[in-house]
Amino acid sequence: MNMSKYEKQEIENLPYKYRPLSAWAYFGYQLLFAIPLVGFICLIVFACTDSNINRRSFARSYFCGVIIVAIVVAVILLIAVVGFGGLSSILDKII
Repeated sequence: MNMSKYEKQEIENLPYKYRPLSAWAYFGYQLLFAIPLVGFICLIVFACTDSNINRRSFARSYFCGVIIVAIVVAVILLIAVVGFGGLSSILDKII
């Protein structure tokens, strides 16, 4: 999308705290957050700082996604462990 000269100037006049992130910035942050330990530390730091509001909001939303995935995986593992444990106790009684 082509922005007019006025729109570009308006964005440049915004304080850094309120400047929007580009699509490439979102892509880069997703790659950064996908790195196992360093990415998680950066995720926490970006979610807690307010140097750029848009980056903070993106980090918080990504963190919420990570929490949801962790809960789903934990529930699936719990069901698998309890399910297989229950299955083995039933098989022990039969055999």
